[in-house]
Amino acid sequence: MTEILIVCHSVHGNTLAMAREVARGVESVEGSAARLRTVAPVTSAIDPTAREPAADGPALVDNSDLEACDGLVLGSPTRFGNMAAAVKYFLDGTAGEWFSGTLAGKPAAVFTSTGSLHGGQEATLLSMMLPLLHHGMLLVGLPYSEPELSTTRSGGTPYGASHLAGKDSDRSLDEDEARLCRALGQRVADIARRLR
Repeated sequence: MTEILIVCHSVHGNTLAMAREVARGVESVEGSAARLRTVAPVTSAIDPTAREPAADGPALVDNSDLEACDGLVLGSPTRFGNMAAAVKYFLDGTAGEWFSGTLAGKPAAVFTSTGSLHGGQEATLLSMMLPLLHHGMLLVGLPYSEPELSTTRSGGTPYGASHLAGKDSDRSLDEDEARLCRALGQRVADIARRLR
């Protein structure tokens, strides 16, 4: 069985909805399974309130999940054109995996959700790719053979799946966005299966 790890951070549920669609795409590939996880929330000096992951959400990711996976799909809401601090914090804790080459040669992809159409989707996706490149992962994007890339009026980029959540984060995934999420998961699972 080829196992694809999907790790996300979601505040309003949009990135988690994307992760679930990515998982559907993974599991559409014969012999593939998705493992959905979330990163631990972080606090700041501005907002020191401790937060716990949602009880009905995915379990917290552990570094052992990285070793067990055959591929990784990473998702984050956009924060000023960058990944959320909780995702960066998790990645910063993977030096042991970097040193041992745990992720080297495995396929990886990224996805994001933004409040506005020009909220930094592509910049966020690119920022998430950088640590994955340092790990030696093989980045997987969305080719224009996916027809939704040419028809979407909301999210969707060749760098990875994206979603326009709206200023109040209350806009659900539309069908183009959901299909692109599934296509991304399917591509990572297919490539992981071939590499295996």
